Amino acid sequence: MSNHQNEAQDLDFSERPVPPEGRMPKVNLMMAWWAVCSAIFYMVVAAAMARAYGTTNALIGIVLTMIAYGIINGVISRYSMKTGLTVALFSKVLFGHFGAVVATLIFFATALYYAVFEGYVMALVLSEWSGVIPMGISTAIVAALGVALIFGSVQHWLDKFNGVLLPVYVVGMLIAVGMAVAEFGYPSGWLTRVPEGGASPWGWLQTFAYYMGVWALMMFTFDYARFGRQEDSKFHTRVTFGIPFYAMTFLFSGIVGILLDSMIPTDGLSEASVVLGLLELMGFGGLLLVWVTQSRINTANFYLATVNFESFIRKVTGIQMSKIVAGCVIGVIAYVLMMADVFSYILQALAYQGVFVVAWVGVALAHILSRTYQDRFNGHVELDNAYIPAFNPCGLVAWCGATLTGIIIMNVPAIAGFSAPATFMFAFIVYELGLRFAREEWYVASLK
Repeated sequence: MSNHQNEAQDLDFSERPVPPEGRMPKVNLMMAWWAVCSAIFYMVVAAAMARAYGTTNALIGIVLTMIAYGIINGVISRYSMKTGLTVALFSKVLFGHFGAVVATLIFFATALYYAVFEGYVMALVLSEWSGVIPMGISTAIVAALGVALIFGSVQHWLDKFNGVLLPVYVVGMLIAVGMAVAEFGYPSGWLTRVPEGGASPWGWLQTFAYYMGVWALMMFTFDYARFGRQEDSKFHTRVTFGIPFYAMTFLFSGIVGILLDSMIPTDGLSEASVVLGLLELMGFGGLLLVWVTQSRINTANFYLATVNFESFIRKVTGIQMSKIVAGCVIGVIAYVLMMADVFSYILQALAYQGVFVVAWVGVALAHILSRTYQDRFNGHVELDNAYIPAFNPCGLVAWCGATLTGIIIMNVPAIAGFSAPATFMFAFIVYELGLRFAREEWYVASLK
């Protein structure tokens, strides 16, 4: 097959910048991206923060998170629209060939883990509601659906699918809260609720630091924003990837999660307990709501896991895997992980991967914002493999050093909650300082 035919088929532009004709109308891209706002996971995190630090601290931390995410992703999305790059292509610039492979692996694994989480919730609620479908069958249905939904591209129908389901999610969540109030009564003290022994004065900061563990959304943003047209960049940075999106993702979901947790009686707090509570409260409506919310976000999880898995296999083995084959492999892996009941292990793995991701964001932001890079290298982005070195010491030292720092702090109980901020600061500062001493051949190697 010729290169031209390959490129014509590469609707995801996984190995080259998205050209102008591959860009999407602004509302279509917004609808495709806003799929990410409806995870049950965000409701559970907010409820857990309210239980641990008090509702007021949790809400302050969430509002600060909204602002930080909005600002950082505004910078990232503007750069991604300007260059049309993927995380994998951009990582070549930051870390060289080798580092780019590691970044792609971490991104693919993180997206896959989220797909497993959200998919398991869908399978559980279907099995419980039916009373007759065993978990093995409902899990297989979920995996098959997740794969089927991504066989188009972002441009072709994910925007329409998620645009239609967005109002269902919002209205469904409001109905769930209304039904919980009718069933259990309004929880009058929910806003002032504090844990036993009182709320920590630093609870808001601990909440903010905890949400940094979900900075994989910065990588998600990078891979979606490249489909935005440059003339729409103001709209996308302010709305699509900006504070309004995070108000819906974290604040709306968070308030719903905290309210439901303070009304619906559960033994513990987990995604499973929340969805089973919704099922008990709403019956078939609860099943529908869970499937709508989780199908929406799993389009993003399965899509990004597949595209980055394709890219990873191509880099490591040289094999050009078709998207359909890669999607099916991802579906099988997701099914096996859901059936293997490895959730405590996956949570631990996600905590460690979160440190890698926060360090990546620190390096990426330092690079995008750096005057030093502009002045020394004229902001040049080299994409020709023949000119890219295997290792870029500047990026790798900052990334690996920050990751190591974060993992060490994470394992010291007294300060474990602050590993993410420390990781970010280390990565940002070390990379910016490193640029002042970086050699030109670290970024652009001469032809051998």
